[in-house]
Amino acid sequence: MSRGLIVVDVQNDFCEGGSIPVPGGARIATKIADLVEQTAGRDYHHIDPGGHFSQTPDFKDSFPVHCVAGGEGSEFHPHFAPAVTGGKVDAVFYKGAHSASKSGFEGADEAGTPLEDWLRARGVKKVDVVGIATDHCVRATALDAVAAGFRTRVRLDYSVGVAPHTTAAAVNDFRQAGIAVSGKAPVPEQS
Repeated sequence: MSRGLIVVDVQNDFCEGGSIPVPGGARIATKIADLVEQTAGRDYHHIDPGGHFSQTPDFKDSFPVHCVAGGEGSEFHPHFAPAVTGGKVDAVFYKGAHSASKSGFEGADEAGTPLEDWLRARGVKKVDVVGIATDHCVRATALDAVAAGFRTRVRLDYSVGVAPHTTAAAVNDFRQAGIAVSGKAPVPEQS
């Protein structure tokens, strides 16, 4: 395989009804389930994420409690979960044990293999990045992918951002970093 698909944080806590819901998250979960091919990243705070959790979050560096290991919020969204359990996802990478860990490249699979090593072992040279949220974890994952030397593309039609202005800033960051951008970012839905 020369191209991999990195699916970022399609989890209950980031979809409608979750602790940090991104409007349109459930819709994107369904679209991604139809697209999925290779790997999935999962925010999974199971030890101590430090100051990432806050009672008074700034929604930049600190957030309400979310994606706690073993909790319902950390589970893949029901629209996406069948792709994982049905074998369409080759590996799941857990991030966030000790820190915010916005990037999938800060995660490892259950055997402890980092995402970058897993991709290289399979001959992946190009990656597509999709998921939730374009302006946070998708952004961090895509920027780390290109920094690691992967030809990187963010597929906006399979991603959803928190807010129009921060999503636009993320798209600008992608372009400045040499990341290809395809599709059109969905307009965030009103909650």
